Amino acid sequence: MKKLIHFLIFTVFALVLTACSDNSVNESTAVEDVNDNQFPIIIKHAFGETVIDKKPERIATIAWANHDVALALGVVPVGFSAANYGVQDDSGLLPWTAEKLKELGEENPTIYQDTDGLDFEAIANSNPDVILAAYSGITQEEYDTLSQIAPVVPYKKSPWVTPWREQVLLNAKGMGMEEEGKILVAETEKLIVDKAEEYSVIKGKKAAFSMFNLSDLSNFYIYTPKDPRGEFLLDLGMEYPDSLSKLSTDNSFYIEISAENADVLKDTELLITYGSKETVAALQADPILGKIPVIAAGNIVVIEDNTPLAAAGNPNPLSIQYTIDEYLTLISEIAENIE
Repeated sequence: MKKLIHFLIFTVFALVLTACSDNSVNESTAVEDVNDNQFPIIIKHAFGETVIDKKPERIATIAWANHDVALALGVVPVGFSAANYGVQDDSGLLPWTAEKLKELGEENPTIYQDTDGLDFEAIANSNPDVILAAYSGITQEEYDTLSQIAPVVPYKKSPWVTPWREQVLLNAKGMGMEEEGKILVAETEKLIVDKAEEYSVIKGKKAAFSMFNLSDLSNFYIYTPKDPRGEFLLDLGMEYPDSLSKLSTDNSFYIEISAENADVLKDTELLITYGSKETVAALQADPILGKIPVIAAGNIVVIEDNTPLAAAGNPNPLSIQYTIDEYLTLISEIAENIE
């Protein structure tokens, strides 16, 4: 359960040369010189710093969603971790990943089966030039082992709290594609803003992303804006409730709240949670939680557990593009009931 909590808890940039054939060679050389001049790249992170001497050609990724960043930048990793949540078949691929791989012409990707621990042998066999792990929970020991294979780009400060923009920028920098990463962030931000305007009823609603265990409602979890799920609600134009903000710590990506203290949700207008068809009724039937206004009113968006949409709760450019309409439709249906 602890491991589950810690887990739960577009375009391709293209440089088009339009000069005549005599000038195209010179311009191409100039672009290569600019790329070469950015090296060595030094990336500071939670375990120290990583030096990348030249542009990596073989990109490997581990943990969650880092491969989607590479794919969104038009690069197929030489190996990446299987998705271990939300997958509807035995492919190890979420639908947006499969769609992008097909678009890029990759029919047989190398997928690491590392649900029970990193497969260092498989990673080494991929012969990577760099290993991307900006969104991950790797330990110092794992970082040290991976660094014997290739330079590693891990999270900056704490495990599992890297927001999607930072995921893109860190991974893109490790690929020697920092400028392309900035463009990808800008394009994704525009998509989010444009879509949020289409569902304007959600704007300004005080919302929180939560997780309840129906077999034990003595406590529950709220993700903070330091977690990608919490941050994404702010991206969509909603607000994080003041009462929850006071409980947030600098580094934690979630708050554990006992049922007895559930009144901390008094100014929360809308809850989003993983769950099933039974979730809302079970919460309302609870003698303590059922008295909380947001729960009593049924202002709860339930994301069916272990589905692609649930996996997209930890957003990245590919998953955002693939699921944003479905997500906003569910939220807006509940938001319409809030006065």
